[in-house]
Amino acid sequence: MGNKTKMYLDVMACHPEVTGSCFLCVLKLPNRESIKFVIDCGLFQEKEYDSLNYELPFECDELAFVLVTHNHVDHIGRLPLLFKKGYFGNIYCSTQTKILLPLALNDSQKVISDVCKRKHQPALYSAKDVEATSNNVVGVEFNHKIRVAPNIEVTFLKNGHLIGAAMILVEINYPGEEPINVLFTGDYNCKNNFIYLPGIPDQIKNMRLSTIIESTYGDTSVNDINYGYFSQKVLEAIEQRKTIILPVFSLGRSQEILLKLKELQDNNELDINVPIYFDGNLAQAYTALYLSSKCLIEEDKKDFLPKNLELVNSEIRDELLETDKCKIIVTTSGMGTYGPAQVYIPYFISKKKVLILFTGYTAEGTLGANLKNAEESESVKIGGLICKKFADVSYCNEFSAHAKSEELIELLKQFSNLKGILINHGQEETKASFAEKILNELSIGEVGILNREYFFRLGSFGIIKTLSTKFK
Repeated sequence: MGNKTKMYLDVMACHPEVTGSCFLCVLKLPNRESIKFVIDCGLFQEKEYDSLNYELPFECDELAFVLVTHNHVDHIGRLPLLFKKGYFGNIYCSTQTKILLPLALNDSQKVISDVCKRKHQPALYSAKDVEATSNNVVGVEFNHKIRVAPNIEVTFLKNGHLIGAAMILVEINYPGEEPINVLFTGDYNCKNNFIYLPGIPDQIKNMRLSTIIESTYGDTSVNDINYGYFSQKVLEAIEQRKTIILPVFSLGRSQEILLKLKELQDNNELDINVPIYFDGNLAQAYTALYLSSKCLIEEDKKDFLPKNLELVNSEIRDELLETDKCKIIVTTSGMGTYGPAQVYIPYFISKKKVLILFTGYTAEGTLGANLKNAEESESVKIGGLICKKFADVSYCNEFSAHAKSEELIELLKQFSNLKGILINHGQEETKASFAEKILNELSIGEVGILNREYFFRLGSFGIIKTLSTKFK
């Protein structure tokens, strides 16, 4: 670990594993001034961490600013709670995320309020808190450096994880002190079907910096991905004249699945007479933005809707439940926990001529995860219902928006002057596995693992020391 310094940045993760992403950063300056800021403030989706949604282990009115990496609910779902608890400053994000964020927060508020009402719990936050949040969002162009505090500048770098997603470079300067540079990768992917990804500027590649890197798939190789499984399962089910339920995330995954279905049609593998239904208000709204002139995706990427696609409202939804006709239903939510999937899955789970194909990560305690362990004809609990499982329930991993271990290593190798690495956003065993891989493949002597148990002190030359938190 490095030498003592008059200026340092304490970084602590307020989340244990994957969801609920939130970093508290405390900058100590030589003049003894402290600047506190937060990067992301997401919703916990694992059932075991549900109670943590009400906790913010810091005083909101002490925050100087907030930075946001991207528009997924596990990264932005508790932003209104900051305002409810006394925050009144700016939220900085990419210009695309600024466009998307109000849609996500309004939807999240309605869903959370309904859940809280059913559980007889106080609402996490109100529509007024969402409005206050949206009014304080500042959109920043990619690669444009802005000053967010007297000694702090930030730059948003385009990230393939999602439309508007960013890596965030934080540069800290003080007269007479060596600068502290920290790159937060956010959720990272090196490719995206809807946007062009420029390389990282050479100036940043050569900068002396530390990085906080995600590890969601840090123990997964590219070779572990079953490419082609989605197409195989869908086409087999169509041949057997089954109804196909495809649970998807509203933003990113919905559009990617629609594009994949269109590609199958264009390749004459999927009959264009098979009806495709698209259900979920938020997913439909995001798709409309993709197709609009708001510069969210590249112009030549906008032809991604399959033929024979029909948007679903509640009336059409009832009709879909009444017919056994072969069809494809693309529906939210991706983990089956919210949205129209809560209607389709209980109804179709007991039917044999049905394929329910989950298209992404399913957190522990969600419906998608719970169905994994149920055998055919076994009783499963879905909400207040007990259902027999006769449908074919499957999972594919080829659409993940997270880089795999080799791709994460390649990202790190681009930086010629890397001084410290902290790993976050992964299950504990995954973070440990990825740390070993880094130590084996990069010329760096130590790697820190972020969780609620420890926080790390960073200086200009990397990790100074690790300290215990007071988190439970």
